[in-house]
Amino acid sequence: METSEELKTAGKEQMKALREARKDFIRNASAKMKEQKKQIEAIKEQLRGTARTVPELADAAQLEPAEVLWWIATLKKYGEIIEGDKDDGYYRYSLVDRATCSP
Repeated sequence: METSEELKTAGKEQMKALREARKDFIRNASAKMKEQKKQIEAIKEQLRGTARTVPELADAAQLEPAEVLWWIATLKKYGEIIEGDKDDGYYRYSLVDRATCSP
């Protein structure tokens, strides 16, 4: 029967081997998350102070319109932005003013 110390050592070795085996996956996932965060921040930065349409955001943030639309849907779902009036067939989006929101 193994002692608790031997079990701990065996577990650490297994975790080390698992981390090594998944090293590339973890690095790629981290890089993708960092890029996504950068895209979201670029969109939010363009919405500070003014409402914009998806095409305007795409041009200003230098992103593909499909990507911007995806992030707009996500930000809207989680209450980060609101949809305003239509402008030439496109909705204008703006950041939610957290200072005026009550919990």
